[in-house]
Amino acid sequence: MVYQKKLIQLFETWAGEKHLSFIPLPESGSNRKYFRIKSKSKSALGVFNPDKRENEAFIYLSKHFLKHRLNVPHVYAQKLNENILLIEDLGDTTLFSLLINSQGNYSAEQLTLIKKSLTELPKFQISGSKKLDYSRCYPRSAFDNQSIMWDLNYFKYYFLKLSGINFDEQKLEEDFKAITKYLFSADKNYFMYRDFNTRNIMVSDNRFYFIDYQGGRKGPLQYDIVSFLYSSKLNFSEELRTKLLEHYLESVSFYKKISKQEFLKYYYEFALIRILQMLGAYGYRGYFEGKAHFLTSIPLAINNLKSVINKNRIKLNLPELMRCLNDITRREKFTGLAKPTTSGNKLTVRINSFSYRDKIPTDFTGNGGGFVFDCRAIPNPGRLEQYKPLTGKDKSVQKFLESQPEVNKFLKESFDIVEQSVVNYTQRGWTDLMVNYGCTGGQHRSVYCAVKLSEFLKRKYDINILLTHTKLNR
Repeated sequence: MVYQKKLIQLFETWAGEKHLSFIPLPESGSNRKYFRIKSKSKSALGVFNPDKRENEAFIYLSKHFLKHRLNVPHVYAQKLNENILLIEDLGDTTLFSLLINSQGNYSAEQLTLIKKSLTELPKFQISGSKKLDYSRCYPRSAFDNQSIMWDLNYFKYYFLKLSGINFDEQKLEEDFKAITKYLFSADKNYFMYRDFNTRNIMVSDNRFYFIDYQGGRKGPLQYDIVSFLYSSKLNFSEELRTKLLEHYLESVSFYKKISKQEFLKYYYEFALIRILQMLGAYGYRGYFEGKAHFLTSIPLAINNLKSVINKNRIKLNLPELMRCLNDITRREKFTGLAKPTTSGNKLTVRINSFSYRDKIPTDFTGNGGGFVFDCRAIPNPGRLEQYKPLTGKDKSVQKFLESQPEVNKFLKESFDIVEQSVVNYTQRGWTDLMVNYGCTGGQHRSVYCAVKLSEFLKRKYDINILLTHTKLNR
């Protein structure tokens, strides 16, 4: 691509040497593209970002933070008219990479790293705010009512709608306005990093460096600390969250005296909107863009959501929003998105029943989707009055379907196709296969077929089976 050649030219001009390697780095959740460029004696990261104003904000904030002796990458060279930058190469080690394998059981050394990162946060929020020209921030100069409504609508359109959660548009809008008005009364005279999490903290030469602050703006203290403590994949316990919050507040006190009571007044509401923003992001990247690995974070974010809403921590009256959130926490379809915690290379077969009124369940393992069987061609017990309130798990419905020759033929043929893959995948050491049965309502035929396939495979093979009925238990 043209921008890659231009990045190499920019690097060679800066380095005064010919480049020897040009390696793309893994993409994350943004449209920015990063490349590690090396010559004989120098190394830098080449950045291509088509959003010019975001680039301008990053350059301004980097220079400002460096003046305040905050550890951020240097910008070596830039060509804003061509949307390319050359920045300091801080290596590949993030704080996230040093923590993720602990599964919530953190060692003393890891806890020291976590606390150290939280000690640094007030430096950005308070010291970094001094003489900062917030008009240079992008896309907003402050985390104002508009910013909060953007996050809430992001959640509404990219999570609620795309995942099939029903809601009353007007009532939900009223709740959004209520929580926005409430949060707007919090103290907002600090630098809000916006995306303060362990993936954006680099560890190099035993020092912390901070990246991805280009969306920062003027805002409250609470938002950044809840972004960190309610990070989906780190699985902090409630006890640890409380201790880390106390450590953070103690660190804040070195720079400014604040009222702990006033801070906590808004704390859980900010935690709530941050979790909703994350669910919106996972929905956009996963459901809309089809990047299935983002969907695996949804059950983790829902666990965090439960910890906020299930203990009466939200004091505002938000009836429609809370109805939607309680609906989310009960949905079996979201639980089924989690990666299986299985050992070794044993095959895992995910079997789903679904309604064709919804989207076909997504295979987030990267294995390509497996099989989809359309059950609408077989007799529908849902058309008979006695079966309407029942499901494919009920004995009377199963007995009816078993009496239909078309159903038995359909099952046998679908089982034969699936079984061929199960045998082949097992022999090759493959670990994931998805099978989806769909019908009109996702209540009778698809549920029955999914149950029967699960029983068939359990009888014949030593494999993991995860059975999910996406329309039941709603």
